[in-house]
Amino acid sequence: MSAGVDHIRGVTYHGRKGAVENSFRYSVDYVVLDAEASLQTPALFGRNRGAVTSLWDEDHGGTKGAGRGAAWVRDVLAQHEVTGVARIELMAQPRVLGHVFNPVSFWLCHRADEALIAVISEVSNTFGDRHSYLCHHDDLRPITATDHLHATKIFHVSPFQPVEGGYSFRFDIRADRIGVWIDYTQSEGGLIATLTGRRGPLTNRAILWSLLRRPFGARRVLALIHWQALKLWWKGGGYRPRPEPPVKDVSGT
Repeated sequence: MSAGVDHIRGVTYHGRKGAVENSFRYSVDYVVLDAEASLQTPALFGRNRGAVTSLWDEDHGGTKGAGRGAAWVRDVLAQHEVTGVARIELMAQPRVLGHVFNPVSFWLCHRADEALIAVISEVSNTFGDRHSYLCHHDDLRPITATDHLHATKIFHVSPFQPVEGGYSFRFDIRADRIGVWIDYTQSEGGLIATLTGRRGPLTNRAILWSLLRRPFGARRVLALIHWQALKLWWKGGGYRPRPEPPVKDVSGT
């Protein structure tokens, strides 16, 4: 049986905490799909094939640019003894005209009754590095919208934040909308990052409308990231050089 692809008309917000404050909010498009199913897709969307917008396994699941998709997720779940996952969804920004950059994508792991029991937050920085945080309860009970799942930060994301402190993740994944909240806290402050938006079927019309409203896809995201970095530098935010990324590609909550 074929599955469809969902579109999230999202809004992301970042608010820096500490002596040097900075915040921004902008719209963004994500797609959500069953990573192991045969899909029915709009003509303008490709699954592992070229199209106006597309989602490719090589962009997700393991080493950046050499991803293995859901097979990598299954290996990660087995290594961390996370059992009972019947369905895996990938929530990510798609390629637009062949180009992509995802600051964070999410692997949503469901039981057979559709309860969400694990999330892998796949974080990429602008230096070409990637690290993922596996979020779940120790007893693998369902993750609810009020649950806070914690992880130690071990990956360099922004040159204006240290590699220390920890994350508190919160996920509210529904059929009609999604919400992700990430609270990063460290000795100098930290930041709040959120992604919220309506969820509905992806259509050719939605793709065209998004291209008109938010042209250039990931190129726009990268431009916004570098613009915010320039503002932080101007405000006196301390710049930290890139350290070596973690040896292991996944850490847990």
